[in-house]
Amino acid sequence: MLRIDSKERPHWRELAKEYGFGFHTMYGEPYWDETGYYQFTLKQIEQDLEAPTEEIHQMCLEVVDDVVADEYWLQRFQIPETMWQPILESWRSREPSLYSRLDFAYDGNGFAKLYENNADTPTSLYETGFWQWLWLEDMVNSGAIRRDADQFNLLQELLIARFQTLARQQPGQTLHFSCCKDTVEDRGTVQYMQDCAKEAGLSTAFVFVEDIGINGKKEFTDLADKPIRWMFKLYPWEFMLREEYAKHLPSNPINWLEPMWKSVLSNKALLPMLWHKYKGHPNLLPAYFADDPGLSELKDYVIKPIFAREGANITIVENGRQTLRVDGPYGDEGVIYQAYHPLPKFNNAYTLIGSWLVDDRAGGISIREDSSRITQDMSRYLPHVIL
Repeated sequence: MLRIDSKERPHWRELAKEYGFGFHTMYGEPYWDETGYYQFTLKQIEQDLEAPTEEIHQMCLEVVDDVVADEYWLQRFQIPETMWQPILESWRSREPSLYSRLDFAYDGNGFAKLYENNADTPTSLYETGFWQWLWLEDMVNSGAIRRDADQFNLLQELLIARFQTLARQQPGQTLHFSCCKDTVEDRGTVQYMQDCAKEAGLSTAFVFVEDIGINGKKEFTDLADKPIRWMFKLYPWEFMLREEYAKHLPSNPINWLEPMWKSVLSNKALLPMLWHKYKGHPNLLPAYFADDPGLSELKDYVIKPIFAREGANITIVENGRQTLRVDGPYGDEGVIYQAYHPLPKFNNAYTLIGSWLVDDRAGGISIREDSSRITQDMSRYLPHVIL
């Protein structure tokens, strides 16, 4: 695994405008960064990232099976009691999911270490499935990268195939897509997914989360007052389960993407459950709840709120001393403790690898860099190659 300095394509900003990549720069800072790229061997991809991604995903599903049927664990996961039965039914009926992303610390040697599971609303999908592949094609065609270069990137074709499969389970239904207003990145992600669904032959519609209504029959509706029956929502379940409309969720005949059982899989409480169930697994880091006696074994650790996102409210403790903390709105719901395993450093940047899954299959990686040891929403995105 190498980080290679690279020259930017002279026309990439014009291309970004043409293809609707409107969030390549945010708040005056680069988000997409092609002044460098990461190079992997095929062995590193297949053995160290692809295979563990699929294995850990199955392990996570085993944890879901344990949690949804146990009131004690549902409480530890901070899931409202009124939602226990709907979540159990969602899981037992195996409501289909679309995608997820596991985040790893990996430096090209040894075992990739799982940081967390982004199983509900992972972003950076467009950059991974389409934009970095376009970069590779341009770089190869210009002679900047060897013609035998490849990329671990089946994401777009897997998404289209998955939408086709799901459409057969929802014949004739329109798939609504939704995200919050004033989020350029979220809107770009959802637009890309909607494009993939259209490519798969689906009928689609879009409505912002804030514009979803409830009619006299207590059905969720779009702006045309059409009842919603099938929806992909880039809005976290832990928020939805606490909204005023949550009381209408159990009775609404909506097929959700992601399904309600993902509220367990995307929860940081998953991490100590994984460690308890698969203690010593080479891709896992020790993780504990605050009242677990095993916590005393950790000398250096990271404190993560159960619902935290994009690096918010993360605290790093080394030798009993806080060495880094990121503020944010999370933490009141409780925290977990995970052994501190620092991100690898390449060219003075800390590097995180996101490994994507579609329909339980590993489908590609994304790479984020930051000058901080905690990866956040503004961390730069860099492409990769396999040689």
